[in-house]
Amino acid sequence: MHALTNALKIINAFFANIVPIGDILWTFPQNFSWYANIPIIGSIPFAIYLLLGMGVYFSIRTKFVQFRYFKRGIQVLTKKKKDTTGVSPLAAFMLSAAMRVGPGNIIGVTGAISLGGPGAMFWMWISALLGMASSFVEATLAQIFKEKDGDEYVGGLPYYGQKLAGNKKGVGIALAILFIIYAMLSIPIQTFHVFTAAGTAIASVTGVSTDRTSPLYYALAIILIIGIAIAVFGGIKRVTAVTDRMVPVMAVLYATVIVGLFIANIHLFPAFIQAVVIGAFKPDAIFGGAFGTVLAQGIKRGLLSNEAGQGTITMSAAISEQDHPVEQGFVQSIGVFLDTIIICTLSGFIVCGAHIWTNSAYNWEVLKDSKIDVFLSSLKEMIPGTAADGAVSLFICICYGLFAFTSLLGLVSFASIAGTRITKSKAFTNFVRALGALIFVPLGTLCVLAGLELDNIWYVSDLINIALVFANAPIILYGGKYVYRALKDYVDNDGKRFVAKNIGVESDIWKDE
Repeated sequence: MHALTNALKIINAFFANIVPIGDILWTFPQNFSWYANIPIIGSIPFAIYLLLGMGVYFSIRTKFVQFRYFKRGIQVLTKKKKDTTGVSPLAAFMLSAAMRVGPGNIIGVTGAISLGGPGAMFWMWISALLGMASSFVEATLAQIFKEKDGDEYVGGLPYYGQKLAGNKKGVGIALAILFIIYAMLSIPIQTFHVFTAAGTAIASVTGVSTDRTSPLYYALAIILIIGIAIAVFGGIKRVTAVTDRMVPVMAVLYATVIVGLFIANIHLFPAFIQAVVIGAFKPDAIFGGAFGTVLAQGIKRGLLSNEAGQGTITMSAAISEQDHPVEQGFVQSIGVFLDTIIICTLSGFIVCGAHIWTNSAYNWEVLKDSKIDVFLSSLKEMIPGTAADGAVSLFICICYGLFAFTSLLGLVSFASIAGTRITKSKAFTNFVRALGALIFVPLGTLCVLAGLELDNIWYVSDLINIALVFANAPIILYGGKYVYRALKDYVDNDGKRFVAKNIGVESDIWKDE
């Protein structure tokens, strides 16, 4: 273990040289004093303006399609398909939810409030409502340009990126490699969350913290690696069979517990809304009192949680069997609503309602650095009495662990789909699956067992994340013209089966029957 620890430390030190690049991209142009000194505007980086701006632009160009066709999206979710190629719209939705509904719904929300105050929730809502339009556009593009790979559909950012770049294969390969790197570097993070959830759950039951060298941790590592491998090597249909069952369970379980606490603390709801709305424009001094900070935290955390406009959820949109591409766009925009407006809001109510930054029983300056501790402490404050403390904490930890587990399934599955843009060889697809399930998941478990945080590896995933944003944004802005045509075709033909040539696109999937 000593040799392993040294090797992992060397890896962490290597990534330290890359971390500043990610910081520059995420903060640009705040690293220039002339920009940083501009009131309010200077506190928000270009990346946030880009993601939010796309949401505004696509909302206007589609005449707010995310609201006009919200009901239709729900109807599409219940449709059953006879085609054996691809998966049902509901299965694709559940797979995308497996990625969207992750630990960020707890620690991301908590982080935004810890840094920006309750007002950050308001800007998370705004980013989600606008981001639904961006999600609609990228999901529709994924459907328009999807392809067949045996008895499955494949597609997403590498596919529509290549087609929209004049069908240059090098573009598709570059985007596929970029996504695979992003997925692989994100896997250890989600693995870490699984162990964090397990450790906290054990402590809530036994009242004793479990050492990372405990046999329980080794057993969990083995179960996790085998479970992920069995699912992903079975192909996308086996993965969706798992997420079809796990996502509703974890979402309903989490929502049930939090809604129960909401009802028990319903008297705090008016104060919650007041704190969110007032804090959005006049943040509390304890959080720095800067309007730009609360706005930036809310928008950034909201967009990173629901991933609208980043291209990272588009693989799930492509694998669905649909009569018309825009219908999957309707479905995917609902995913953003579920993630932020519902689940993140439930988390936000707990943190804002507990208001532990004003509770003398807590050292806020110390506690705020650990987002999961802030959330669990807030949870404890919202539970009537003390008898249910352990049970509620246990349920939340189980949800937290399931969020991370399904995110792992999504990351490995999406990476394998992206890899088909490089080559549709089954050997290469299995290589990508093995890379995720048998290399990077074990890497994450080894980091935990060795007692290492490896912060630099986590930061490098942020670099790839922002690189994907900058890659996907211009592509979907350019490709939006095909989405507008597809939406018009859907309206004019009353939702009849789509034919690609009607909007000026060549496709082996969307042909005249």
